[in-house]
Amino acid sequence: MTEAKPSLKRTLIGKVVSDKRAKTVTVLVERRVKHELYDKIVIKSSKYHAHDENGEYKLGDIIEITESRPLSKTKNWVATRLVQKAALV
Repeated sequence: MTEAKPSLKRTLIGKVVSDKRAKTVTVLVERRVKHELYDKIVIKSSKYHAHDENGEYKLGDIIEITESRPLSKTKNWVATRLVQKAALV
């Protein structure tokens, strides 16, 4: 019996804020957390560099990134799928 093992790699969903680098996109991931002292919901954000082999993701796209082995000094994530295309302005 062969069962699919759940992936141990983390996945995040965020917005592409830069696509200027070759084969790399910068993804902004926002999360909502409760402030310990004031009990207010605050938005914290982190930027990740993700590998985009074909350059298919553009500025404003919402994509899913998956953790991978280190690909460069700052790049430990790979863009896996497009969640939502950027709206035309």
